[in-house]
Amino acid sequence: QLVESGGGSVETGGSLRLSCAADSWKYAMGCLGWFRQVPGGEREAVASIAPGSGRKEYGESVMGRFTISRNSATKSADLQMNQLQPEDTGMYYCAYGWGSDFCPWTTFNSWGQGTQVTVGS
Repeated sequence: QLVESGGGSVETGGSLRLSCAADSWKYAMGCLGWFRQVPGGEREAVASIAPGSGRKEYGESVMGRFTISRNSATKSADLQMNQLQPEDTGMYYCAYGWGSDFCPWTTFNSWGQGTQVTVGS
């Protein structure tokens, strides 16, 4: 089970923090990541973090602005989003996939319900 929280509306240049609560098994055993999608568009990879090495991967459009982290206390993968732009608007989905030290985007095959992020100009 993957449960997202933290979406909302923000002005351009603002920040939001998303959280994905996973069950204990998913948190310990696999990759956690974030993807986003706009209506009529393809799902875009945003960030991922590996359980073993802690290795992080980012989509090119968010590199330097977004940071993914793991929180062992809450069994969650959090996404800190800074310097938000209107093009960051979309539905953000938490995702899970098998992996240990590296998480290719293609490994993700389990999805949360999504949380909406809207960035106003």
